[in-house]
Amino acid sequence: MTINKMTAAQVARKVIEKQPLFILDVRNTDAYEDWKIEGQNFEYINIPYFELLDGVDEILPKLPSNQDVLVVCAKEGSSKMIAEMLSDAGRDVFYLEGGMKSWSSYLEPIKVGDLTGGGELYQFVRLGKGCLTYMVISEGEAAVIDAVRFTDIFTNYAKEKNAEIKYVFDTHLHADHISGGRHIAEATGATYYLPPKDADEVVFEYMPLEDGVTVKVGASQIEVGALYSPGHTIGSTSFIVDSKYLLTGDILFIDSIGRPDLAGLAEDWVGDLRETLYHRYRELAEDLIVLPAHFMIIQELNEDGTVAKRLGDLFAQNHGLNIESEDEFRHIVTDNLPPQPNAYQQIRQVNMGKVTPDQDEQIEMEIGPNRCAVR
Repeated sequence: MTINKMTAAQVARKVIEKQPLFILDVRNTDAYEDWKIEGQNFEYINIPYFELLDGVDEILPKLPSNQDVLVVCAKEGSSKMIAEMLSDAGRDVFYLEGGMKSWSSYLEPIKVGDLTGGGELYQFVRLGKGCLTYMVISEGEAAVIDAVRFTDIFTNYAKEKNAEIKYVFDTHLHADHISGGRHIAEATGATYYLPPKDADEVVFEYMPLEDGVTVKVGASQIEVGALYSPGHTIGSTSFIVDSKYLLTGDILFIDSIGRPDLAGLAEDWVGDLRETLYHRYRELAEDLIVLPAHFMIIQELNEDGTVAKRLGDLFAQNHGLNIESEDEFRHIVTDNLPPQPNAYQQIRQVNMGKVTPDQDEQIEMEIGPNRCAVR
């Protein structure tokens, strides 16, 4: 029988289009339970590869014959070996090219919508990590917001769109993933903006991103306006793009709210978080489309693969925006927190410019799911 590789891009299309897929994950059980490929119509079985070294006959009845079967491991080698064994046993299967390492790195660019004067807004969905990056394009100029570390993806995409990256923003000092913001700025000559209240310890130059700052992208005057919105970090800043889209960073998600503890100051910042969610955002137009910097669960994806929802709908549906008691709110966001992101303290140091890990170290730092949210 045949054995074929399936790329991360092909798996991404199955996720977005809600296609069926059966995944045989051969990583250790603890790694699988911590983080796996999510799809609304995916089925799973986890059997560590070392349990299959003596043969795969026992698992053959567990594998469906009427849909694609994908074997997954951390870096590819083990899944390819098991896929070959299944092929020898008479089954057509795929293995994931590059393993979970490639899945963690893949970005799917999706157009969110048009902007005034012919501009466009794109969302880059990192399905394996839950990260969301944005690119505003207008008449040959581009701005990138909350870029992950894969600099070439954004510079190449801008070239494809015949646009020059002029501005790069980080809504806050990230702790869940390594930022590509200043590296994109260095590669393109763009101006890099960072909230100064998050930048006390950074060792590189930046332009202060403060409340009320407005940057115009392109001759069509697309405004990218900043709105101070602390709580996830003390400097967290949101953006209102073209008076239509609200980019919330890691303060507000579709199905959850931001956690305030990744700098060790949860008790200090919980009040700021509530003030942002229950007062600053309540003053905004409910027709704004919320575009967060992360998503937590696959159900947050829309039919087209974007992660976006009207602010008024979130006021009605997001539990984190409907906790009347301040004491209960404080309890939920300080005492009921999920595990912290993998290597988040080291990632903060990287994003401050204090350490420069090599590529393998960066991959290891980012392994695992998004953990910026409280549900």
